[in-house]
Amino acid sequence: MSSVGESACSYAALILYDDGIAITAEKIATLVKAANVSVESYWPSLFAKLFEKCNIENLITNVGAAGAGAPVAAAAPIAAGGGGSAAAPPPAEEKKKEEPEEESDDDMGFSLFD
Repeated sequence: MSSVGESACSYAALILYDDGIAITAEKIATLVKAANVSVESYWPSLFAKLFEKCNIENLITNVGAAGAGAPVAAAAPIAAGGGGSAAAPPPAEEKKKEEPEEESDDDMGFSLFD
């Protein structure tokens, strides 16, 4: 149930921000109630305090920036915890294996411009 409350408060804060309205606990609670979503009483105040201290536009525009290094960081513990008997192949080799070879029009026996 808490994930629903968190999502509802997040969406309410985004709506308030989009409309240029100050994000307060009361306004978040009002929007959540209008959406007929039941949340714990502390969620609106937590989200209001959070958005007082951070810039929502930076959060929105930089969503993918922090996740760029995540796959590498996640792969390192797996390789280290494997006992050292088998090393993971370098990412460049994996990419080469995954890419299918391109077929030319000559291979298919026809061309789009014939």
